[in-house]
Amino acid sequence: MGRLVPAVTRALDILELFLDGDGTLSAPEITRKLGLPRTTVHELVTTLAARAYLVQVPDQPGRYRLGVRPYQLGSRYSEQLDLAAEGQQVARSVAETCDETVHVAILEGVDVIYIAKVDSTHAVRMVSAAGRRLPAHCTSVGKMLLAALSEEALATRIPEDKPLAAMTDNSITSPHELRRHLAAIRERGIAYEQRESNPDVSCVAAPVRDAAGKVVAALSISVPMIRWSEERQEELAELAAKGAGELSARLGHRRRGA
Repeated sequence: MGRLVPAVTRALDILELFLDGDGTLSAPEITRKLGLPRTTVHELVTTLAARAYLVQVPDQPGRYRLGVRPYQLGSRYSEQLDLAAEGQQVARSVAETCDETVHVAILEGVDVIYIAKVDSTHAVRMVSAAGRRLPAHCTSVGKMLLAALSEEALATRIPEDKPLAAMTDNSITSPHELRRHLAAIRERGIAYEQRESNPDVSCVAAPVRDAAGKVVAALSISVPMIRWSEERQEELAELAAKGAGELSARLGHRRRGA
């Protein structure tokens, strides 16, 4: 690995400061936050402004905000993103950590579609495939995605007066009961499925967000009941959240305070 260039590092440090607060800063504030010499900050800010990475805030002399160039770079990055490809890479990393089957899925109507999948190496494991479609209310990924919908969008997809189809004896068939589950999922940020799509498998899922913070997918870990326990459930919930967070970061999402 080559040597880091101090001037470039400092310039990037300056740009990243604008991700917090109201998005505007003055040279003295940058100097204070980064602990850099005033002359150095002045030269770097002048250079960044000359290249359209920063612009002066109208009617606020001496204050800057991000210019058009970071937006153009971010737009090009977004154009090159492939959710399925990125999801497959993250799913592989998560599966290597826990040696269980990992899925990434999206919501389409009232179903989920698996767009990425990595198998466990265990002889006893969940059998599925990328491209498979399942009722959302029967899966942890589906419930995670349904929980992210507005009440209006949820009512359109799942009316309260129409029973839901069951895949196993444990499937939720009452729209009212499903809404109670979704409320709990919103509160804890994690979704569970207890043998609702497969009588021998339980799952845990976490939300994947895009750059705007919108939930666009969910990542799940599926485990045969012979390896499932409350302790294992909590371990996998943390791992699913970590994996979903990594995939979200690849999509441009930035957590508050990060």
